[in-house]
Amino acid sequence: MNTSAPSGAFLPGAGTEAPETTEAEVRAAAAEAATAQPGWAARAPGERAAVLRRALALLAAPPPDLTDLFARESGAVRPKAEMELGAAMGELAFAAGLAGQAAAPAALDSTVEGRTARAERVPLGVVGVITPWNMPLMLALRSVAPALALGNAVLLKPDPHTPVLGGRFVAWLFRRAGLPDGLLHVLPGGAATGTAVVEAPQVAMVSFTGSTEAGRSVARTAGGLLKKVSLELGGNNAFVVLADADADAAASAGAFGSFVHSGQLCIAVGRHLVHRSVAERYTAALAKKAEALTAGDPADPATRIGPLIDERQLAKVRAIVADTVAAGARLVCGGTAEGRVHRPTVLDGVRPGMRAFDEEIFGPVAPVTVFEDVDEAVALADATEYGLAAAVYGGDPETARSVAARLRAGMVHVGDQTVVSEPQLPFGGVGSSGNGGRFGGPAAVEAFTQWRLTTESTPPRRHPF
Repeated sequence: MNTSAPSGAFLPGAGTEAPETTEAEVRAAAAEAATAQPGWAARAPGERAAVLRRALALLAAPPPDLTDLFARESGAVRPKAEMELGAAMGELAFAAGLAGQAAAPAALDSTVEGRTARAERVPLGVVGVITPWNMPLMLALRSVAPALALGNAVLLKPDPHTPVLGGRFVAWLFRRAGLPDGLLHVLPGGAATGTAVVEAPQVAMVSFTGSTEAGRSVARTAGGLLKKVSLELGGNNAFVVLADADADAAASAGAFGSFVHSGQLCIAVGRHLVHRSVAERYTAALAKKAEALTAGDPADPATRIGPLIDERQLAKVRAIVADTVAAGARLVCGGTAEGRVHRPTVLDGVRPGMRAFDEEIFGPVAPVTVFEDVDEAVALADATEYGLAAAVYGGDPETARSVAARLRAGMVHVGDQTVVSEPQLPFGGVGSSGNGGRFGGPAAVEAFTQWRLTTESTPPRRHPF
């Protein structure tokens, strides 16, 4: 499938199903992309940026059925859909400004007389992008837009849950924006399609966002083929509430971090680590905020907690809650579900060794763990294989900064919760949260281009052989 899409109203019906792309179709798309890419890379950066700006203008006035699609396809409530649309626009605006940043070569010194040298960042060629369902549009554009801006062609494989928001709509957007044919191919499908994208000979780099388990598989395949790979994976993020924190304000931040999009974000607050002196007040305030959130139909503008993505995810969340309570934690509120809508849940007395502490939940569950001093807080925050995001909330900024500096995470936020992302800021984690690659800011140039060295000897050098 290439960038073609209906030219009238975007959605030609209610269905969001997409056919599985075969390995042969992936290889054909990769070959076409490789043919189209050199001409695109040769265009002036301003021409590439203009396509991104036109896509941005289209997204600023989206098709009227797009917001409804967020609810239908991904279970997103209206505020989350609006938040994602805004973030997607930010990605396009950032990418448009990125187009010229890798253009100018840098002169380097040579120790050999008569030799000059320069180094420049050049496009990788064809980039494979594999995206998840939880922020399908924004996470697709986070890789697709800068990759195109920097002169690459792209194969995009959206998650099977969101083939329209994460794929067809992206294709429609760039088609309408005037992207030349052959540069963006949307390839819907499951794991087999993803493997075919990674293995396609023309694909030089893979940008993968998803679970740690799937990321390890992508890394093994890409590594065996000596391909560059950038992995943005899971997280079990700590929100550290210090003794001098305003309990109600901290609970407001913690509630947002755990319950936005029903907790289905890699950067969601996974563990609330709270100093004993404020723990009772914090937990009570957190439960009050959880109970005030309207859960139900995501199409209802009043709803703040929509359904989990599928029955499998619901079963996982319910099992984690039940097993954690059975292990000795206290169910403060929530813990029930109607259909796939799981009520916002607060657990108290959670300790290492319990599932709600050890695992990435990916649901609207807020486990609270009490600590006695800062050393224990740091040890608890780092007691995970993940290292994506962390946050420290306290009254004294200097104290909070000193705690934040000790945490092992790719991103640490002081005076806020963990759901923080801006297109111009590097985004990514360490440990089982990623392989050290980053998205956003200067990291985008590093991700989607490579160094090329050119030397010139004048006059041409003679050698003794």
